[in-house]
Amino acid sequence: MARASSRYVCQACGAVAARWAGRCDACGTWNSFVEEVLPASAPLGGGGRKRSRVAAGIALESLKGAGAPPPRLPCGIAEFDRVVGGGLVPGSTLLLGGEPGVGKSTLLLQVAAALAEREQRVLYVSGEEAIDQVRLRGRRMGLAEASVELAAATEVEPILNALAEGPLPSLVIVDSIQTLWIESLESAPGTVSQVRASAQALTRSAKERGFALVLVGHVNKEGAIAGPKVLEHMVDAVLNVEGERGHTFRILRADKNRFGATDEIGVFEMGEAGMMEVENPSALFLSDRDEAVSGSAVFAGIEGTRPVLVEVQALVAGQPAGSPRRAVVGWDSGRLAMLLAVLETRCGLQLSAKDVYLNVVGGLRVAEPAADLAVAAALVSAISDKPVPANCILFGEVGLGGEIRAVSQPELRLREAAKLGFAQALGPAQRGQAGKSAKLSEDLTLSKLTHLRDLVARLASGRRGAKTLAGEGRRGHRWDQSADGADATGGRVSAGPPGSDDGDQ
Repeated sequence: MARASSRYVCQACGAVAARWAGRCDACGTWNSFVEEVLPASAPLGGGGRKRSRVAAGIALESLKGAGAPPPRLPCGIAEFDRVVGGGLVPGSTLLLGGEPGVGKSTLLLQVAAALAEREQRVLYVSGEEAIDQVRLRGRRMGLAEASVELAAATEVEPILNALAEGPLPSLVIVDSIQTLWIESLESAPGTVSQVRASAQALTRSAKERGFALVLVGHVNKEGAIAGPKVLEHMVDAVLNVEGERGHTFRILRADKNRFGATDEIGVFEMGEAGMMEVENPSALFLSDRDEAVSGSAVFAGIEGTRPVLVEVQALVAGQPAGSPRRAVVGWDSGRLAMLLAVLETRCGLQLSAKDVYLNVVGGLRVAEPAADLAVAAALVSAISDKPVPANCILFGEVGLGGEIRAVSQPELRLREAAKLGFAQALGPAQRGQAGKSAKLSEDLTLSKLTHLRDLVARLASGRRGAKTLAGEGRRGHRWDQSADGADATGGRVSAGPPGSDDGDQ
């Protein structure tokens, strides 16, 4: 008799163990092992024997050759089409993740309605909501007349049978993959085995028949898509909807895309009619900016292929009785600690005993090293209580020696800043061009910096900023309080505003 055996699978990383354990050795997650029963198989004794088969050869081709680009199926929502690479690719599988209530289902219902208006057959399979709930959302968004076919199902086999009937669909949306289950597996829905098998079955059908498949995935407490990483490897694109509950706009970000650029973003604003496109994200992020407050700087960043200007705010509080606090929203806390150490060691600012708070306005998360210079400017402005010029943008990477390093696509950043009316820019100097200011146009001047001390000297120019920084300087790094900005060693630094040629060293 054949006996059914069981195994224990970690629901966080997919690791398999022969017995239950409280902690997964592969990923370190506690209480994540779930028992899964393996199907019984016939023993390989006298009654059973292995079947031998001859493997067929595979065709080998040269790397050279002309390959046609994959066909695209644009839905008409420009921000969504931008992130996926110009439109959905027939036969591809896309995984969409995001926190509960961020707008995943709302966005996909809009995409389905937009394709249906272009006379494409679209199927929306909901495993979490009833059909009436989906209809209610569509009515609230003004999409009640869209010819989207709805279904409420959680078993994979009936879904595959429905896909095989009738005309070929252009898009199939499954919300969500964690609710699906296959009858042949005894594990519960949402487990690693069920999620993997359900995704494999649906992906195989999409590639065989040639329709685009979108799977909605839950996220865990760390913000990553729940389930094993193998699920992200199986799909062609992984998108995430990001957004804070206190803000109305949402960021659609591509973390993986086999048919387009990664790290591309689309910006939407959540309203009563659903997710509305934002054509100019920079203007949105800077719309509520107070130009007369210290501790604020504008960073010219690049998200995918799009330049985005965003405000960075910093607050340096008084010396606490205990350990100083570092609170960061929208940036890497480890990079902030590094930048604070560079400002203290290379520029003489005493920040180790102060509370430091940093915030990227609007809920956007910045991962680009080019934001170092803007963050440093916000910190220096906060500690000197002197605002950064309102018409100035900053970008540049800061090294551990305090040097300012070049970043990619500076022309694209400056073009976006000039379009929004900025007149000055502080950025890294190219090789052989240190200390020079470039007049890029009649409206924008780029002042090139080589060291973080140049930035501190510019922001500390004038009596108020110099006096404040002089009190914060350490021994051997005292800033002179004279109006002309000479330092303690007799060297000359700039006393003019950013954009002037006097302060370039």
